[in-house]
Amino acid sequence: QVQLVESGGGLVQAGGSLRLSCAASGRTFTTYTMGWFRQAQGKEPEFVARILWYGGATEYSDSVKGRFTISRDNAKNTVYLQMNSLKPEDTAVYYCAARNSGVVSRSLYDYRGQGTQVTVSS
Repeated sequence: QVQLVESGGGLVQAGGSLRLSCAASGRTFTTYTMGWFRQAQGKEPEFVARILWYGGATEYSDSVKGRFTISRDNAKNTVYLQMNSLKPEDTAVYYCAARNSGVVSRSLYDYRGQGTQVTVSS
């Protein structure tokens, strides 16, 4: 059983930065794809970024490309999301998800965390 726990959310002014962490426990999952997603109040979940556990290839949504960076630390079983130049429209609950094989998406995952709130004030 894998558990994902996010941390690092909070309140920040527009233009500021935050770094989110997603720590996995329960088993080794170095073969997983992991991703970050977000859900703003009243909206559908949205893909933010994902990373391949082996090789580290990354992919970003157009809305965060150039501002956010996803990375992973295999030894710590942790995925990070460095968020720079934050905008009020980035306000949402951010959660991480993992998939055993294949590409993780907002609807295709094996494990998902509870999420952490990110609020960007203008």
